Parts: sequence; C-alpha cells; structure tokens
Amino acid sequence: MLPLKEAHQKFINYLKEKDRSLATILAYGKDIDQLVQFFFQLEKNRTNDIKKEDIEAFMAKLQNEGYTLKSISRKTNSTKTFFRFLRINEFVTDNPAALISHPRFETPPPRILSQTEYRALRDVCRNDTRMAAVVEILLQTGIRIGELCQIRLEDLRFAEKKKAGELFIRPQHNHPERTIPLNSAVAARLKEYLESRPKTKENTLFVTKTGKPFLVRNIRSAMDRCFKIAGIKDAKVNDLRHTFIAHHLMKGTSLIILSKIAGHKRLATTEKYLKHIQSAYKNTFKLEEL
Repeated sequence: MLPLKEAHQKFINYLKEKDRSLATILAYGKDIDQLVQFFFQLEKNRTNDIKKEDIEAFMAKLQNEGYTLKSISRKTNSTKTFFRFLRINEFVTDNPAALISHPRFETPPPRILSQTEYRALRDVCRNDTRMAAVVEILLQTGIRIGELCQIRLEDLRFAEKKKAGELFIRPQHNHPERTIPLNSAVAARLKEYLESRPKTKENTLFVTKTGKPFLVRNIRSAMDRCFKIAGIKDAKVNDLRHTFIAHHLMKGTSLIILSKIAGHKRLATTEKYLKHIQSAYKNTFKLEEL
C-alpha cells in the first residue's frame, strides 16, 4: 500500500525507464494527477483505498463536465495502465480498474489533403525554403513530426545522378530505425534549404533563424499559419502523414512495405486506412512530384 502521490511518481519514473516519449509521459502524468486529485476529494489517499466504483465516479464526472468520449477513453487507458503497474508491483492487492470499460465512440476517418489543398500549401511556402522543405519531406515521406525534429545533417544522403536520395530515421521511443527513400521533389527542396540554412554549429537539419533547433512546437505553429494562409480548414501537421499513407495505398503500394516506411509497429495500423479510402477518397487526388 502506497500514498497516491508516491504511487503517481513511481509510475512516472517507470514510464521514463521504459523510454516512453515525452509527450506520452506528460499526458499520462496529467491524467493520473487529475485522477488522484479526484480521489483526494473522496478522502482516499492510499492505493488500496480505491475501488472500482471510485474510478467509475471519476469517469462519470468527466462526462458531466463535457469531456469528449475520445478524451475519456484516453483517460481510461491512462487509469488502466496506472493500476496495472501498481498491481504488477504489488502496490495494490486487487486491480480496481481491470473491469473498467472504454466508452464507445466513432473514430473519424483520417484527414486527407486534396490536390487543391496540398498545391495551395506548397504555394504558400514557395518563398520560404525551410517551410517548403518541411512540407515536402512530411508530405512525401510520411515521417512523424518528432522524427522530423531529430534529423541530423548526416542523416541525409543524396544520389546526384538520380536527383534523389535517402533519409535515415534514428530509433526513438520504441520506434526502430529505418531508411526512407527520398524522391526528386524532396531532394530538390532540401538542397534549396541547405543552401540558405543559417550557419551554426547545431547539427540538427532544421534550425531557426538564430541557429537553434526547430522544435516540435515551433513546427506546429508554423504549419498552422501556413494552413491558415492557404485557406485549408481543419488540418493539422499530422494530416500530411495521413495524406502520404493514403496516396501510397491508392497507388497499390504493398501494405508491408508501406508499414515499414511509415514506421508502424503493427500492420493493422496501416490497414485501418484502407476502409476509409475507397469510400471517402476514391475521387480525391494523385499526389504529384515537383
């Protein structure tokens, strides 16, 4: 039996030891802190004080406060993971979250940019070599924004004769390393950017005007501005990854090959796109190379 605050900290330490991503650790930490604060209101301060009914009361409170079913499902997952950790380490006698069910909700189809939208996005970035390279590499390789931030100069390999190349993605947060081919469109934008890249000792590929690393939050903000200027509504940076995957499935790219390029841990993650594409996007677009 542990005080809940101590159990919370041990759980965070466990996630760090497992090399979970910073975003995952922050999300779990915030969810469990909210859960623990609710238990304190019930005057329950130790791990063995918690019952299944207490967790259900917490979930009901979230719903009454207007949380979406998707958010409640995520918090349910955090809660179940937390108590599973406590049970495995014998900090609780029984797992009160074991029989807690996720709320059912419809997962919206992935947002796929149309031909008009990605052309507009490219036009907006045409005079900004850094953002033009960012957009092109996300659109034509499907890498994650976190992976984009970690690219180093030596990870790029250009093949001059073919006007293309390849990109090495370093392993991180349980995602294995992989090498992704770069087509001529990406290679061209990257070379233009490298010619104007600020001179700095920083080895990260994408940097700010002052030579500091171009961080995830900076990229998200810059992409949101580009979407707004381009008149593209309800789009996020990760939708470029969705667009890449959808395009290759429509081209008939092997699921196994695409799954490896995208860095999916499970083939089922890649397969989930199939059920949406033919019905919702059968007349959408053919992704062009510059």
